[in-house]
Amino acid sequence: MNAVIDRREFLKQTALATATAAAAGGAFSLPVLGGQEGASLKWNKAPCRFCGTGCHVMVGTENGRVVAIQGDQKADVNKGLLCVKGYHVGLALYGRDRLTTPMLRKDGRLVPISWDEAINTIAIRIAASPKTFALYGSGQWTVGEGFAGNKFMKAGLGSNQIDGNPRLCMSSAVTGFLSTFGVDEPPGVYDDLDACDVAIMWGNNMAEMHPVLFSRLVDRRSRGEKVTIIDFTTRRTRTSDLADHLLLFKPHGDLAIANGVAHLLIRNNSFDRAFVEKHCNFRQLGAKPDEKTPPDMLGVPMTFEEYARAVEPYTPEKVEELSGVPADKIRMLGEMFGRRDLKINSLWCMGMNQHTRGTAINCLVHGIHLLSGHFGKPGDAATSLTGQPSACGTVREVGTLCHLLPGGRLVANAEHRKEAEELWNVPEGRIAAKPGYHTIEMFKRFNTPTDQGGDITTLWVQVTNPSQTLPNLQRNFLEKKSLGDKFLIVSDVYPTATTELADLILPSAMWVEKNGMYGNSERRTQHWFKLVEPPGEARDDCWQLIAVSHKLLEMGVDGMKGRDGKWIFHTAEKSGREVPIWNWAHYYDVNVDERLFEEYRPFTTKKHKNLAPYQEYVKARGLRWPVVQQPDGSWRETRWRFSEFDDPFVAKGREFQFYHSVSKDDKALIWFRPHEFPPEMPDKDYPFWLCTGRVLEHWHSGSMTRRIPQLHRAVPRAYVEMNREDADRLGIRNSEVVTVKSRRGQIDLPVWIGGRGDPKSGEVFVPFFDETRLINLVTLDEYDPYSRQPDYKKCAVTIVRKG
Repeated sequence: MNAVIDRREFLKQTALATATAAAAGGAFSLPVLGGQEGASLKWNKAPCRFCGTGCHVMVGTENGRVVAIQGDQKADVNKGLLCVKGYHVGLALYGRDRLTTPMLRKDGRLVPISWDEAINTIAIRIAASPKTFALYGSGQWTVGEGFAGNKFMKAGLGSNQIDGNPRLCMSSAVTGFLSTFGVDEPPGVYDDLDACDVAIMWGNNMAEMHPVLFSRLVDRRSRGEKVTIIDFTTRRTRTSDLADHLLLFKPHGDLAIANGVAHLLIRNNSFDRAFVEKHCNFRQLGAKPDEKTPPDMLGVPMTFEEYARAVEPYTPEKVEELSGVPADKIRMLGEMFGRRDLKINSLWCMGMNQHTRGTAINCLVHGIHLLSGHFGKPGDAATSLTGQPSACGTVREVGTLCHLLPGGRLVANAEHRKEAEELWNVPEGRIAAKPGYHTIEMFKRFNTPTDQGGDITTLWVQVTNPSQTLPNLQRNFLEKKSLGDKFLIVSDVYPTATTELADLILPSAMWVEKNGMYGNSERRTQHWFKLVEPPGEARDDCWQLIAVSHKLLEMGVDGMKGRDGKWIFHTAEKSGREVPIWNWAHYYDVNVDERLFEEYRPFTTKKHKNLAPYQEYVKARGLRWPVVQQPDGSWRETRWRFSEFDDPFVAKGREFQFYHSVSKDDKALIWFRPHEFPPEMPDKDYPFWLCTGRVLEHWHSGSMTRRIPQLHRAVPRAYVEMNREDADRLGIRNSEVVTVKSRRGQIDLPVWIGGRGDPKSGEVFVPFFDETRLINLVTLDEYDPYSRQPDYKKCAVTIVRKG
């Protein structure tokens, strides 16, 4: 099951699988050129445009086009290797249907218009009703774009009606970190993959979703190192094929499993008593203030004895009953966590985050690492992985969610608002105290008639495709079709399911067609420069926001001025002369990306997320924060947070210090959260569990990867994976088209039996990349009460044969 293959062979096999599938459609050719730099071919660095791993690529340009891609051998993240999407990332720029001119819907038809008319149209809508305007962004926004959008909304319009699609993918990881450590983002780094003895996948298919990182584990085996891989999953995947232990569990069974490990650590007296006594407190939820309001997320204290009694019922046998994982495997896990001679790295992504108890399971996994002392040393870590290239760097750190301010601040905190107003140089009181609407609520309001409470009437979507990615699409997006007073603005690079309903479409520059910075899953901030021009009249998303802001200034909207009376995006040369960056012809007269980043940097020090000057990132392959200047003037990154040997903010002699702790005593919290069943369970009418997710070849909604011929030919359409026993019982054959139906909607899909993934009996899996088969018409929009992140991984469906 765990045959030894090295890292390059593993990645080669994933590429060959795609090549084989694509063969019927034509030759498979990776756009990679080797050899020396020619007279006209120029190579420059950039992070990959796709997932949150943050691989670095070398981009080869010639005659104004990207013509070659190589893995960057100087990059620590990927050490010269890429996955099949990464090798093809340059082709994402060159789909035949790139958007190249603004278009406005007039008399039911989209017609080309000028940029002046487009910017003026947006400004008029906002000026007429700023409180009913919302901005929906993305973990694909660059740091500068997110900062500009956040400032425009919160410091300009005085509105918190801004949220982003990371609400759908990683906000439960945020609430888990905040509840445990008092501050967001992983303490550990990718280096833990190189040092751990045990790697546990908590519901994430790492071999396909983060293949370059998974290859680091595979590569160690090829060198003769022993690394045990444990795959907790609800379906067999390619990760399972390379795992030592495949542990199939029931939906929400992860809650019971984590409590079961804690039970065994205490019962066997194998927890790290010295670490816990010195560095940890115990926590549980308090009482609900009323029937509709959940208990306070930060909970109430509990004693160790109370905690021990709370986990006492979670015996291996009880956990087997709740989770489906055999009791002897739960004992195996308890024994592993109880050993001090092992180093354990837990890893997760959407399986734990897209979960109606996502905050709870995040807290519980952190808790068993703290309880066992498997924390803060190379190889001992609990690490969340993200799906987007800058969900961390832009959304979590810059604070582009409805309740956040930059640098980990909260809009509901008066001190934080005052600090942000001073740093943004806007009048006191400009930032609203009440959080805006989170993603699901924002779109529900937009898709509700105005006279029935639908108080979002104009919505600007940038760099994301919510008409494909929101759950329960009919309720949360498609109602817009019948609401004539609602106005949808979409900035994108290609036509999508979202642009189909847009009233105004803005063509955007993409990736190396603009300057940018991303922040990946290990706190690494990465930089690139513009290398080629965007097609036609496509322009930077950041410029679009700035141009609208200036148009509002011209219209006399007071919020566009700071306390000094100047425009909030005022930009000047060293001589003091203002640069008209709202004018596209002059936008690149200065580096606006650098100007915004340097304005953002002072926000980062409060929560010890310190960033280096912009020019340091120009020189580096990314730096992991906190980045602190040394006596010799150099800048040093930090790998392991809260650990004295590496974190410069841990006081000498403390060993570990959780300096933003919820309990204000430098201690982390070990939480008890009980097992709970999902809000929707299979029954006689809807007897199957549905899980959704990604595939290796496509990224998110496929708007880029489906336009890359090699990737599209490899997996051209969505499908439903079924267990063979279920298919035989229902008389369903491989490739037969069936209807997947829930209480919310239905779609028709071909069946794949015995493919790369294999669900347990009673479960089915559907990927969401295919805009012609929208599985989110079927999904449930129930969400975690603290993170407001919806659960795409479990709802009840039935499978109906056609005819």
